[in-house]
Amino acid sequence: MRYSSLLRSDQTLFRDPDVFCPTYLPDHLHHRDAQVRELAFLIRPVLRGGSPRNAILRGPPGTGKTTTVRRVFAEVAAETRRVLPAYVNCRQNRTPVAVYRYIFEELFGYAPPATGRHLDDIREGIVARLQDADASLLVCLDDANYLVAAETYNLILYQLLRLYEKWDVRSAGVFAVTSDLALNLYAEADGPVRSVFHPTEVNFWPYTKTEIRGILADRVRQGLYPSVMSTPILDRIVGIAADEQDIRVGIDLIRAAVMRAETDGRRQVGHGDVTAAARTVIAPVLQARAAGLSAGERTLLCRIAERSREGADMASGAVFEEVQDYHSIGRTTYHERLKRLAEAGIVDLVPGPGRGREREVRLRYGPDEVAAVCTGPEESRIDRQPGPARNS
Repeated sequence: MRYSSLLRSDQTLFRDPDVFCPTYLPDHLHHRDAQVRELAFLIRPVLRGGSPRNAILRGPPGTGKTTTVRRVFAEVAAETRRVLPAYVNCRQNRTPVAVYRYIFEELFGYAPPATGRHLDDIREGIVARLQDADASLLVCLDDANYLVAAETYNLILYQLLRLYEKWDVRSAGVFAVTSDLALNLYAEADGPVRSVFHPTEVNFWPYTKTEIRGILADRVRQGLYPSVMSTPILDRIVGIAADEQDIRVGIDLIRAAVMRAETDGRRQVGHGDVTAAARTVIAPVLQARAAGLSAGERTLLCRIAERSREGADMASGAVFEEVQDYHSIGRTTYHERLKRLAEAGIVDLVPGPGRGREREVRLRYGPDEVAAVCTGPEESRIDRQPGPARNS
């Protein structure tokens, strides 16, 4: 009887699909030992009767910040009762009430009633839990830049760090996390907050291509059955994730490509599966990176995309001269915006041969994809003001 390459409807290619979920915590964090040691050092004073220290965790998206914090918090919860860790996703929780409700749920294992409880009631419940456990509170404010945008950052930090002034509890600690490299979370803190914040900065650099391959190969071994993903297919996914400098892109690509093969009833992932998966995975990543840009940065990005599509000279000086025809800005502002586009992971600034300090502006995505996400209502209203008249 000939072996069939088709998958039956009751079969799956996933040994453990949870391995590819965003909330999955691996048993071992690859290539983040230094960051784990730093965070453990900041928590260690609690074991001697002190309070946890504060930190700012900075790094581009997909560099392991959230996973590292959650892994450390899980180990802390398993090892000691002297500190009660609470992880808060600030993309979804931006008001003081939302943040404290989430902290309450982390400490108690269930949410406070949806109605009938004011902020002080929720905080009193948190304080009672800390007093009963004689423990310190340690809060991770993940994506804290969303609190800055919502103008609640200073209020929430102030209340958390000075919780001991109103109630008889130990001093709390805060780990503030951001992927926005243009934002200085310490500089965003006002005077009263800075007097008690004093954070240590913990940096998360992008994974190298070799590191990405090791992480993704480990996920494939844990999450897929043997022979589902060949070495060439994995290498292609590794290359895409390395280009994006985002490990999450690689994990999402594996999951999406395998799901496509499984839906078609095939036992192996093919290159067509990766191509189709990339369309669904890369577009949201680009959109997320463009979403954090200012109106002026979007305007510049639009012009870069148009020039790239036309095959024009992409030297930074040539781009600056062309931009002047559409939007008159100074050279300093131009370079600041160009640097921001590079920090957002949308362009690369590549040194050009024989040009001294001149750089080539190179898109990391297709110009059509970039053009589709770089415009917005604010840009058309504010920044695309006509410059000096041009001869047609």
